[in-house]
Amino acid sequence: MRRVAITGLGAVSSLGHDVQSLIEGTREGRSGVALTTLPNAELLSARYVAEVKNWDGAATLGKKKLNLADRFSQFAVAAAQQAVADAGDISGERTAVIVGTGVGGATTIEEAYDRVWRDGQQRVHPFSIPRLMANGPPSLISMEFGITGPGFAISSACSSSNHSIGMAFGMIRRGEVDVAVAGGAEASITFAGLKGWEALRVIAPDVCRPFSRDRRGMILGDGAGIVLLEDMDRARARGATIHAELAGFGMSSDAMDMVQPSMAGAARAIAQALASAGMNPEDIGYINAHGTGTPANDPTETKAIRHVFGAAADKLLVSSTKAMHGHGLGAAGALELVATIGALQSGIIPPTINFTEADPECDLDYVPNVARERRIAAAVSNSFAFGGLNAVLAIRAV
Repeated sequence: MRRVAITGLGAVSSLGHDVQSLIEGTREGRSGVALTTLPNAELLSARYVAEVKNWDGAATLGKKKLNLADRFSQFAVAAAQQAVADAGDISGERTAVIVGTGVGGATTIEEAYDRVWRDGQQRVHPFSIPRLMANGPPSLISMEFGITGPGFAISSACSSSNHSIGMAFGMIRRGEVDVAVAGGAEASITFAGLKGWEALRVIAPDVCRPFSRDRRGMILGDGAGIVLLEDMDRARARGATIHAELAGFGMSSDAMDMVQPSMAGAARAIAQALASAGMNPEDIGYINAHGTGTPANDPTETKAIRHVFGAAADKLLVSSTKAMHGHGLGAAGALELVATIGALQSGIIPPTINFTEADPECDLDYVPNVARERRIAAAVSNSFAFGGLNAVLAIRAV
């Protein structure tokens, strides 16, 4: 089994259009949450979102390619450009492109419905189908860089990014490819989409308060996170900057409920990630939690962590960065992995902002409100999706 290096990072989020904005923003406890800019927002009760602001897709793709790209694909290509530039090298046939999304081309779909049913038009955008397809990001990224190896999309709701990165990790580890561009992208903040989340009653009316007793739900976000992975020996041979080692990956299915999380399912994925990495619970210093701020998720995740880590759980630092960059659904895991790598490199653990009163059912150290300085050797990033699909990544310092 080959070791896997992370040599490139890219991010587009509500905190900014680059990696530095995301890492510094989460470290400083900065919030990307604001009132939505959508038309007819007065008809929404879920008006606070973590949108990518001041976005110019043409600057990323050019006007011609922009016609083929929904907003989520634009985010993905921009993040991939950053990751490839950061890594400084990429190959063709021996490179995979795997990008996850939970929703796909939501903006394109809503625009088409509006045009036909609201405006009474008989024609929609001529490239509506390529724009809305979930495989838009891997296809466009492959074209952008001339990558002729395997390319595909993964959709597993909030775990899409971690599943994509985990699949890429496995392909490199087994020697099927040498390099992979992997991550996730989402742009699901639309009027109809927010109405759907309102109906589920899991959206906070103002701010997200993960693990707090008075938490009232999540805040929807959008953006993209992309990492470039490569065989460790290859990376070292070419003198690449190695941000971290992607050491382990675990996944599981709850097989229980579409919306209610399972402690046992989450714990299995965490335990598998540690086993895959050859690490013990005592080796982990920080967990970037799924931490949605919903009543059901936070205590369930806490119990899963305690189940796997035992006595070592009391020494862990655990935080949720979703309170800052929003819940990016299919992009969430990749954005959180980038933030986790930032913590590993700097020794500054991002806080769980908006924390008020401790919940007796959430009894770990959640780094409330203010970042904590602590040098860590290894970390875990959790993603647990609707439908009971769980994916966990483990990284270590190099």
